[in-house]
Amino acid sequence: MTLETGDKAPDFSLIADNGKPFKLSSKVKGKALLVFYPGDGLPVCQRQMCDYRDGYSKFNDLGVEVIAISADDTDYIKSFKKDHDLPFTLLSDKEGEVADKYDSFGWFGVKRSVFLVDKDLEIKYKHVESVSIYSRSVDELVDIIKRKS
Repeated sequence: MTLETGDKAPDFSLIADNGKPFKLSSKVKGKALLVFYPGDGLPVCQRQMCDYRDGYSKFNDLGVEVIAISADDTDYIKSFKKDHDLPFTLLSDKEGEVADKYDSFGWFGVKRSVFLVDKDLEIKYKHVESVSIYSRSVDELVDIIKRKS
């Protein structure tokens, strides 16, 4: 079944970059941008995460928490977060089970996608990239968030 705008986002629990469990329904207090990306060591992923880091205050100003999810293990996401000074939570979906629930898993692993959810876990926006070399920029996402709020 494909998720659509207006659907309830699947709840999940994954291990965060701090080594602790992160349960979506317990952590999201307002809006959250769930960002699925293929892997920490890939150039497009690095550019995307650094763009979100540099635009983090724009997301904060809109009350949106950024949560990034990849199939990398917790040691790798912890190192990636530290190396690039990322201010948001990174989660390890090593088996791709959560990505699969979010229509974000394919032949080559985790697909690049973004989901805007509210505190009730209603999906307000969904975009799954058809080709993983593209990503939504901060400015694109800020415009979308403003329209969906």
